[in-house]
Amino acid sequence: MFTATWLRRLMIISFLFTTSMSFARDYIIYSIAQDISMGVPNEKIKKNYYINMGLQQGLRAGTLVDVFRIISMNDPYEAKKRYDHRVKVGELKVLHSEQDTAITVFNNFEEGEETPYFEIRNFMIGDRVNVKINQ
Repeated sequence: MFTATWLRRLMIISFLFTTSMSFARDYIIYSIAQDISMGVPNEKIKKNYYINMGLQQGLRAGTLVDVFRIISMNDPYEAKKRYDHRVKVGELKVLHSEQDTAITVFNNFEEGEETPYFEIRNFMIGDRVNVKINQ
């Protein structure tokens, strides 16, 4: 049926496949949905943020998720070297979680003198997310 070389090849392929699946993955905000403003005074606009983390990563309703933005800048003096800064933007709260996705809402946005300047002062598609760890 299978020769020893075929079995070795199959083992190597399965090893490569499983090890490639164990590498760290970037979790991001992949979609945003919101109400349309009707122009009513004191109107509360509801906005949902969809992330590619879910039950597999331990998210349940009420879990807080940190949101980070990658700010990339070129150094014109050092051979145009690019530096990436991973800066915390704020937090989201999980409303609903599926196997590998979750629906979240705004919880907190980092503000103040200790916070870097952000061109867009809200969460964006592509912002990175991690489960919040209290210290």
